[in-house]
Parts: sequence; structure tokens; C-alpha cells
Amino acid sequence: MVPSVAEFEKLGVFYLGRHYDLAAGQLRDELLLYDSKDLCTHALCVGMTGSGKTGLCMALLEEAAIDRIPVICVDPKGDLGNLLLTFPELRAEDFRPWLEVGEATRKGKTLDELAEETAQRWREGLAKWGQGPERIEMLRRSVDISIYTPGSSAGIPLTVLRSFDAPHGEILSDPDAMRERIGGSASGLLALLGIDADPLLSREHILISSILDHCWRNGRSVTISEMIGLIQAPPVERVGVLDLNSFMPLDQRMQLAMRLNNLLASPSFATWLEGESLDIQRLLYTQDGRPRISILSLSHLNDAERMFFVTILLNELVAWMRGQSGTSSLRAIFYMDEVFGYFPPSAKPPSKQPMMTLLKQARAFGLGITLATQNPVDLDYKGLSNIGTWFLGRLQTDRDKQRVLDGLQGAAAQSGQDFDRQKMEQTLAALGNRVFLMNNVHEDKPTIFQSRWAMSFLAGPLARGQISELMQGKKAGAPSLAAQTPEKIDAAAAMPGRPIAPAGVEESFVVSDLRASEGARRVYRPALLAEGTMHFVRESAGVDLWRDQRRLLRCGGGLPKNLWEASETVTDGVEFSAAAEEGFEFCDLPVELCNRENYKQWGKDFKDYLYRHCPLVLYKSPILKQYAPPGTTAGQARLAFDQQAREARDLETEKLRSKYASRKEGIDRRIRAAEERVAREEKQLKDQSLSSMINLGTSILGSLLGNKRRSSSTTTKAGSIVRSASRAASKQSDLTRAEENLKELALDMMDVEQELRKEIDKVTSRYAIENLVLEETVVPARKTDLQVGNVKLVWTPWQLDAQGIAQPLF
Repeated sequence: MVPSVAEFEKLGVFYLGRHYDLAAGQLRDELLLYDSKDLCTHALCVGMTGSGKTGLCMALLEEAAIDRIPVICVDPKGDLGNLLLTFPELRAEDFRPWLEVGEATRKGKTLDELAEETAQRWREGLAKWGQGPERIEMLRRSVDISIYTPGSSAGIPLTVLRSFDAPHGEILSDPDAMRERIGGSASGLLALLGIDADPLLSREHILISSILDHCWRNGRSVTISEMIGLIQAPPVERVGVLDLNSFMPLDQRMQLAMRLNNLLASPSFATWLEGESLDIQRLLYTQDGRPRISILSLSHLNDAERMFFVTILLNELVAWMRGQSGTSSLRAIFYMDEVFGYFPPSAKPPSKQPMMTLLKQARAFGLGITLATQNPVDLDYKGLSNIGTWFLGRLQTDRDKQRVLDGLQGAAAQSGQDFDRQKMEQTLAALGNRVFLMNNVHEDKPTIFQSRWAMSFLAGPLARGQISELMQGKKAGAPSLAAQTPEKIDAAAAMPGRPIAPAGVEESFVVSDLRASEGARRVYRPALLAEGTMHFVRESAGVDLWRDQRRLLRCGGGLPKNLWEASETVTDGVEFSAAAEEGFEFCDLPVELCNRENYKQWGKDFKDYLYRHCPLVLYKSPILKQYAPPGTTAGQARLAFDQQAREARDLETEKLRSKYASRKEGIDRRIRAAEERVAREEKQLKDQSLSSMINLGTSILGSLLGNKRRSSSTTTKAGSIVRSASRAASKQSDLTRAEENLKELALDMMDVEQELRKEIDKVTSRYAIENLVLEETVVPARKTDLQVGNVKLVWTPWQLDAQGIAQPLF
């Protein structure tokens, strides 16, 4: 029966599916309507790949959106961006951009045919669950959905600078909260530096914690760049009972400061310092008060960067939570799509403490924590005993089941409920696809249900380009807060007047695109700009490419020995102007930049540099017999080959499945015949045993009644009983042989499936993008086509603070 909208469209309840009869394997008419306030006591969704876990979690987030409950989602894999793929009209052309050509090819269809098939499947799936275009439109209207990408400009950039601002008064007045905030910030920063720091033993951790504690208690916020100077010259004279230098000598502090400086100097880290501030309130609501689902996509980050960001985020969430008034209603949701690694049972990563704090305290503030994982064995089940609702799908291993049972038992004990471990284990073993067991401490007994059809199109993990396309309109105007490498310069070197450049040397000014901090001086520092054009040709790779090169050499501290090797590439986003901006002072010109003849020599050096140091590197995959796009790095080449590798892998996998299908079908026919024989032998044995019992009973009854003719009849009956027992024994032997044959056939099937899995694993490993062997071809630029323009003097904008720390404003 198709449910009506009136049955499930109720405020305060989440329509998650329908009850399911596990014994009969049938869907029931009764809807599963989950009371949203139960989420205040948190939830955990567990299920192996293919269990339907993602679909269930997407349905829960959709229900939260319709109820206008804001959500912050941590998305390590890139799946949650699918929440933006909602198509009220359910047209084929809506689905088409999100389908893969490879999938259509494998199915023997065109992309248009696959799009129509997908749209029809979604229309039918939604209709079966009573959902129509009107509900999809309501979902879109209810909330704003945005994808944030810290450390990347694919989505909306998000900066973590604000996370080292001094906390508000409630945190400062709470010793435990202050200790957690300091420890989390220090651990997160050191994790980003690749330092596994024990808060009690690591001198680096204790030093940074002491700096933060001193600065924050004095109301001083600390930027990451300021931390470099504070590590070299901390604002404290003693750490514990030891003086500063005894605790950590200057040379060791310099090493730590240099490590942090190198991190900030890395071009890949520049995007970490750009974008919107990490503001929990802003992630939950738009400026006009509209609830928001903020998806924090981390799929592009490495493990250390993910741990750093998640730790900072959790600490910010704890601070926000403590600033809210208490409530028993659901105020907001924090959802993490794969919590594996962030809340382990034994280790203590920096993310664990704030996560534990949230699980223990967030319910009092109406903040529901929802976690999802495929690996329950890697979670701290003691901490999970604080979770009130468990959504359990199919589990992969017995260890996973036992860990889940441990957590359920702890949650039951916490709530004072009885727990039948054996019965729960039997139920978990019987779950199927999209069928879940919900164990809610607010209800009398567990519930079996099948999850509803998701309104969002589940297209799988989104690539950076797809995220960028979805967020194109929202990225415009995103603020840029800081960038590049801080440097210590002599404040006296800046002067109001503009130095005179050599006659005939062209000058220009880099346009600043960052705002200077309040109170900072703005100065122009000299640099050299060289431009050239290179031509690369390699017929075997189909390459005939012209490429422009612009490189900037900073000269504020004089000229380096290896001139252009120390230069940096100028990106297309850097703008130049013929006039200086108002309010800037000028640094003096190094002596070398005052000689016109030097510029001519530097031009010749630049031409030689381009030929020797800027070849075109091509990467080829022998197994795919393809070249990556010219100019890509090895990592980018692997990404370029990713789709081709997946298609090749899937094609070979399908061939293997077809190859083994006939063998499996033959064994399967024999298994069905053996099962029928076992059933037949069981029936015959049962009938024969019943007959033997009747004969024996008749004989005993006749003896008791004292039949006069019992002598001859007794002999006859005794013989009949013996023959009957013999036939029963024979039937038992037949049954045993039939059962052994069935077991042997089952083992044969397992062997064939294991062989298939091994073959598929080999194919998967061969085409795994991280295992692809790349052949590198270096193509030098054609000397005859190499062209270089005149070297220019360029003035670059910087800000200079009171301590003489300079940061670029471009």
C-alpha cells in the first residue's frame, strides 16, 4: 500500500521507511516515523558497503531539512553533495549530467537512454513511498545547502584562522572547557605538522598550550603566522617549574618555528588561509536566518589535514554549544559520514576528546550527534554507550557484530533497559539490503524497517569539478583573509618616497587583493618579473603545445645566488597596474636593481633557465596505453587516468563474472537437486520412523492386554519391527549421504566464489589508481621557438605589523 502524504508529513517526525517482517521477508504497511527529539540523545548508523547505509542517512538529512533543522555535515568521501541533486520535475535531462558515460557503455545504452531509465526508476521509487515532486520542491525551499572545501577553492573556501581567536568569557571561566579548547587547538596544529604529540609528554604540545593559555587569558587572539614569532620568543618565562630555555632550548624552538613557517610557505597551504571564517552559527544559518545544511567536504585532504580540520571544527562546535541555552528539543544536527579514525577504542587522536565531550553534553543543548561508519570495530564502544539510537544494517564480520553488541549493551545499561544479546545477534545476522534494525532507548523494543527511497539522486562521490559547478554562484565574493609567507623585515627600510628605477626599465605594480590588518603599515617591496613563451612538440604523444611562463622573483632582501631558481610562478589571478595605490610606502631598491645592464643579463639568464629547468613532463600509463593531459603532475596524471582505469577494471570484472557464471550455474543446479533430495530423504525417514513407532506401540499394547494368540503374532510383529527399524536406519544413512553431498556442493560453490574474488581482487589492484605505473617522458622546449621579453621591475604590496612581521597582500 502506498502511504499518503498526510501519514508522514508531520512536524517533529522523520519519515525514514516502513516496518519490515524479517521472518516473512515482507514490507509492512506501518510507517516508521522517528521522533526528531530522540536525536538529541544522538544516533549511530552502521552498515557494510551495499547495506543501504548512505541512503538511510541521506533520508534522515532530508527529513531534517524539511523540518528546517540546520545540519553541519563532515563529508570525508564526497557523497553528501548529492543532497544538492534534487530534481522536482524528475526529467531525464536533470539526471544526465550526473551519469557516467562508462556506466552507459557497460549497460549497452546511450547516455540519454541511461538518463531516461534513471529518471523513470527515481519516479517509480519515490511514488512507491508516497513521495512526489511537491515534496522535493519543499525540500529545496526549506534550507540552503552549501558545500565548503577547507584547503581548496573547489567549493566555498573556509579558513581556520579564526579558530585561534581568544574564546569568549564562558570558556575562560570554565577550567575544564578552557583546558579542552587549548589542548585541542595545540593537538590539531601539531597534527597538521605531522607531529604525534602526547599532551603530557610532548614539549611542543606543552609549549604551544602555554602560549595559547597566556595569550587567551589576556584577551589576545593568535594567528597561525603570529605563532611563529611566539614560539621563538614565548610570552612566558617559565614552563612549570623550569625556566623557558631549560624546558626547550632556543635552537629546538627555532626548529619548530621553521617547521610551521615552511607549512605556511607551502603554496598548497595558501588556500587554508582563504575564504569564510569557521563560524558555527554561520554554518548553521544564512545571514537572513534561513536554516542551512553545510557540507564540509574533506575528500581532497590528506589524513593529517583532515585530523587538523576535524579537531578544530569539533572544538568550535563545543564552544558554540556551551554558548546556547538548554533545551530538550532538537536545535541542530552534527553529522559525520565516516567517523573511522576519529574516535578509536584505544588511541587518543586530538579529535577524540571533543567528540567525547559532545556525546556526553550536547543533548542538554539540543545538539544531536549522528555518526556513520562501516567499521564499528574501530570505534570506542564505551563512548558510544552515550548514543540512544542505533541504526544497524548488514555487518561484514563477526568482530563488527560483537563490537556493535558491546555498544548496545552499554547503551541499554545506561538507560536501565534489559538487553537480550543472543536474540539481538540472531536478528543482526538476518538483515538484508536496505533493511535495518533500529534500537531506540526511547522505545520499548527494537524495530525492523526498510529505509525509504531518497529524494536526492545518489550519484556517488562528487569530483572537485562537480562541486565547483554546484557552488559556482555561491563562491563569488567569498572573502580572502590572509595568504603566503610571513617574513621579518626592517621597518626602517620602508620610506614614503618612491625609489628611482634605472632609465629604460619598465615598472608596474601588483594589485593588492587582500585587506591589510588594522594598524598595519602598507609597503611596496621590489621584485623582478620575467615572461617567456615555449613551444613543445612530441608527435608520438600527439603534443604540439605553446605555453607562456611568468615568474616573479622577490628582491626585498637582495638577489639570491641562483636567480630564477628562487622565483615563483605568477598565476592568472594576479593583476598588474601602471600606477601605485594610495597609502603605500616604498622599500629601497637593492643595488643590483639600480643598474640597467643587469636587466638585460637577467633576461638571457631567464631564457637559459626556461630551457634547462622548465621542460614539459608527460606521463603515460602502459596498462591503459594513454597519455595524461600535457603539463600535469604525477598525482594529477593518476587522477586523469582514474576514470579510464575504473572503466577498464569494470570491463574486466564483468568478463570474469561471465566466465565464472556457467560454473556457478552448474553447481547451483546440483545444489538445488541435492536440497530436494535432502528434503525427500528427511520426509521418508520421518514417515518410516513414525511407522516403526506405531508397530512398536501396537506390539507393547498387545502384550499388556494378554492376547491368547500372541505367541505366533508376537513373532510376526517382532520381525516387522526389526524390518521397520532396519529400513529406518537405511533411510538415515541415505539422508546422511544426501546432506554430505549438499555440504560438498556448498564448499565447491565457496571455492568458485573465492577464485572469482581473488581474480577480481587482482584486477582491482592492477587498475587501482595508486598502483598504476607511470612512464615519464621529458620534452624540452624547442630552442628556436623560445621567446623571452624584457625583465620588469615590479612593486609588490605587503603589510608590516608592529613586530616587523610582513605578509603579502596579493
